[in-house]
Amino acid sequence: MEKKKRYNSETKAMIVRENLENQVPISELSEKYGIHPNAIYKWKKEIFETASVKLSKSSKISERQNVASERRIAELEALLSKRESLIAELVEENIELKKKGIGDGLIKNGLNRRYAAK
Repeated sequence: MEKKKRYNSETKAMIVRENLENQVPISELSEKYGIHPNAIYKWKKEIFETASVKLSKSSKISERQNVASERRIAELEALLSKRESLIAELVEENIELKKKGIGDGLIKNGLNRRYAAK
């Protein structure tokens, strides 16, 4: 008894494509590849049944994903902008403290800002 041949999805698609695009009769394909004609008909049916579902879902999903991605990008850009402005403020404050020499005095005395404010 022979083992049942297993075909991957790419091979199945290639065989069905050969039937559809090149108009090769299923009887010739079944002889060429050693496949029962019913298997090829089944693969062809599966392709057409799943095609409409795949096409409709993929377009809806991609639209939702695009909207969600754009929303997420906008949120991240806003967060990044806030962080950049905060960093700019801290740098300005640091520069002002250095110019006033307050930072130098604190360092010489071994104190940091928390203790100097008290």
